[in-house]
Amino acid sequence: MTAQTPLFRDSQLPFAKRIDDLLSRLTLEERVAMLHQFGPAVERLGVAAFRTGQEALHGVAWMGPATVFPQAVGLGATWNDELVRRVGEAVSTETRAMRSRDDRVGLNVWAPTVNLLRHPLWGRNEEGYSEDPKLTSAIATAYTRGLRGDHPAYWRTAPVLKHWLAHNNETDRATASSSVRPRVLHEYDLRAFRETVEAGTVAGVMPAYNLVNGRPNHVSPYLREQLRTWTDQDLLVCSDAGAPSNLVDSEHYFDTHEEATAASLIAGVDSFTDHGTDSSQIVERLQGALNQGLLTDSDIDTAVRRQLAIRFRLGEFDPRLDPYADTKDFDTPAHRALAREAAEQAIVLLKNDGLLPLLDLPGQDTRIAVVGLLADECKLDWYSGTLIHRSTPLEGLYERFGADRVDFAEGVDRVRIKTSAGTYLSVPSADDATDEVRGAEGALDPALLAGRTDLPPLTTDTTGTELALIDWGGGVLTLRAPDGRYLSVADDGFVRASADQPGGWVVQETFRLEPHGSHDSHGTHESQESHETHRSHGSHAGGHLLKHVGTGRYVSVTADGVKVAAENPEILELEITERGEDTVARTAAAADVVLVVAGNDPHINGRETEDRTTLALPAHQQRLLEAARAANPRTALVITSSYPYATDPTDLPAVLWTAHGGQAAGTALARVLAGDVSPAGRLPQTWYASDADLPDLLDYDVIGSRQTYLYFEGTPLFPFGHGLSYASFEYGNLVAHVGENSVHVTFMVTNTGSTPADEVAQLYSRAVAPLVSRPRRELLAHRRVHVLPGASTELTFELPLSAFEFWDVVHGVRRVEPGPYELLVGASSEDIRLRATIELDGTPTTPRPVLELGLNAPDFDEQRGAEIVDRTKLSGDAVTPAHGNHGNDGTDGTDGTHGPHENTAELVYRGCDFGPATGTVTVEVSGEGSLELALDGGPVIARLDVPATQGPYDYTTVVTPFSATGVHDLHIGLGGPVRLAHVGFSG
Repeated sequence: MTAQTPLFRDSQLPFAKRIDDLLSRLTLEERVAMLHQFGPAVERLGVAAFRTGQEALHGVAWMGPATVFPQAVGLGATWNDELVRRVGEAVSTETRAMRSRDDRVGLNVWAPTVNLLRHPLWGRNEEGYSEDPKLTSAIATAYTRGLRGDHPAYWRTAPVLKHWLAHNNETDRATASSSVRPRVLHEYDLRAFRETVEAGTVAGVMPAYNLVNGRPNHVSPYLREQLRTWTDQDLLVCSDAGAPSNLVDSEHYFDTHEEATAASLIAGVDSFTDHGTDSSQIVERLQGALNQGLLTDSDIDTAVRRQLAIRFRLGEFDPRLDPYADTKDFDTPAHRALAREAAEQAIVLLKNDGLLPLLDLPGQDTRIAVVGLLADECKLDWYSGTLIHRSTPLEGLYERFGADRVDFAEGVDRVRIKTSAGTYLSVPSADDATDEVRGAEGALDPALLAGRTDLPPLTTDTTGTELALIDWGGGVLTLRAPDGRYLSVADDGFVRASADQPGGWVVQETFRLEPHGSHDSHGTHESQESHETHRSHGSHAGGHLLKHVGTGRYVSVTADGVKVAAENPEILELEITERGEDTVARTAAAADVVLVVAGNDPHINGRETEDRTTLALPAHQQRLLEAARAANPRTALVITSSYPYATDPTDLPAVLWTAHGGQAAGTALARVLAGDVSPAGRLPQTWYASDADLPDLLDYDVIGSRQTYLYFEGTPLFPFGHGLSYASFEYGNLVAHVGENSVHVTFMVTNTGSTPADEVAQLYSRAVAPLVSRPRRELLAHRRVHVLPGASTELTFELPLSAFEFWDVVHGVRRVEPGPYELLVGASSEDIRLRATIELDGTPTTPRPVLELGLNAPDFDEQRGAEIVDRTKLSGDAVTPAHGNHGNDGTDGTDGTHGPHENTAELVYRGCDFGPATGTVTVEVSGEGSLELALDGGPVIARLDVPATQGPYDYTTVVTPFSATGVHDLHIGLGGPVRLAHVGFSG
């Protein structure tokens, strides 16, 4: 180093000292500018521009061609940490390689998503790994370890976990609040984040759009109180896109953007993703907050320091020392092989009555029919890259068995659409048009990609064009021209056959058929009669309107062509020329075995911004399945989907599920079906039998509403951890030893079949006699192992005693409850093969010392009709009746003494020790209403009327006599819009 070289360029110094030096050289304006997602260069110091955020959930996304691996939920289904680590390594390697030729590609990757798959109707189910926090953290840690790399100082990429916190709904996602009680927070939602952060493989987190307990995640005190206490590293917190503005514009949590931006920064947000590449508004807000005294220079420095820490780790300032600087591996044979391996390992065999594998079928000329809407599809999702290679189930079967042995029927309905003038919609010839794949050139914001306008719009003529119609459920249709292009609407409003696939942030390729007469002058309609309800006769007495979902406008015929418009909708008649189930039945009848490939398009009916409404398989696909099964009883169902379905498998000899498997999906499926690979994927979430088994989508209390395999007491369609094999396995020799700090567990797994195969051994526990509600069983560890026929392998697990802890709401700590615990070993959460009971020491449970500590309102054991809200805008929680909960019969609310139109709730606190004599109760409340106290479910013994306060954060103290002795369960009824923060007792 020379005397003129700044210290931040000295690679011999610690990163912290170099960051201090660089910070000291930056002006305040330069530091402020760095806090937007797109931070500008500081040319006078030779500091490059930097952007946070590069999507990389299962491959490099949005930036053009890249290796596409299975969806995240599919990676979760592998239950294979080491495989997922290798996938992360490949993704980050390709990120580096793409960055070397395209500086739009970022090294701060926004992946993985560790939100737990609590509810299967969540639209973004495909993005998570599992409903279980232990499995999620194990897979996430493996993926981030691969993304990070193994160099002690420099990182290949810098992964950011999404989405902090308790985020499982797209419905009202920017305004809805998740009510998360302390036990659920610590035992469930925080846990997946915590274990991955503690592993040291994470660069930061991204807060979610939603609120938790009434407070937006972007001003969450948990960022400081929890996240930053789990590691000594500087973590970078990146806002979600547009979320900083939401704090004012949609959530109305703050009055001004200066207040909101300052609160976010102080809470821990270090990089603001807002207004795309335009940083001016965020910079203006930060400057305004500084001028108003809402922020200090030190607040700015703290956030910039965290960002610079990531940049130094990425080797930006040490290009000669960065071990990943010259990475060029991209779309290598190894990456292609890994994509196939991952797709194979993600396949779950749900049922098999001997139909599979196909190579075991008698005869060498077995004819296979592959039918269904996804039989010749390789679907991508919003966070996929552009395919370089593509393999559909049909192509995979052709490759494996030969095209002469495989027959295909897609099962679409073939239709012509007749206008009121007697002509038909027609797709003009476009022979000279180039093939274009959406997003192939890459885009920093693919939501801004426009539809094609270089193709001619639809016209009308006397014969028309026969279109392929698919009803994806809920009346949502796609229409495809004979050349494979989907009807789509561009910015000019014209309808063209122009899209290679449905897609985009706002999908422009979906339509609804509505009976004419349901459309009024205001553009609304009285019903949403779908294609399914009138397809039997192909027409409606008054005709139909074709509504474009993306714009909300209706198809009309003009002199310039077919377009969507706000006025003059065309009255259309649907003529069905061929029914999908007829072609499927003919093809199935002629085959020896039938494979029905059903599932979802990841851009339609269940995706980011849109939750599903049902577990049911869409009616169009159910119809095809029934037609195939009626024509040929040797019919297997292959579900290719982003989420679980509830479909009756009783009459089907075989059922498989795979997430959308990426570029090698078809090849992988064919190899598993043939028996070249024995399936060993396992379900990462419960498959429920019906919608009736599901709680409300916005009910985040997994304990109280008995959600996920941890608490669900019904009979699932297929349980968590389920998956079959072509081999058979025996478990034996379970030995468990309790040590000073851990439990040592060993057992044997033996392949008793004739096929080499993987087995996923799963180790669960349950508290035998808990004093508080505990999981029915809880995953402690798992391991995927390959076992040869006749061979055995011994598996060993060292379980820390902390694995048996729960959150003690009385003292606000994690602790082990002393007593017996059963260890359960098996092939799924319900297929338990071995059991052993161990005795653990721990801190005994004692009654709540309410005279000493009182009760924090959210620390209840049970609740009915309550939700947790923010005590203040900065920190703390309170409890209030859930909006719209008007129970007055004791079922939804309290004991019935509150008025019938009040919002009511009941809180139960078990085992409260009132000592020798308690004489008064003091409550800290805001709002207006009343509280009623009872012991052990008996009559009300104290009532407190709460006078109206100045607002929800203006708390008052109310005192009344209350007589109790000894230990009792305390019931507190809330009536009206009161917020209860704390209850105290005195003698």
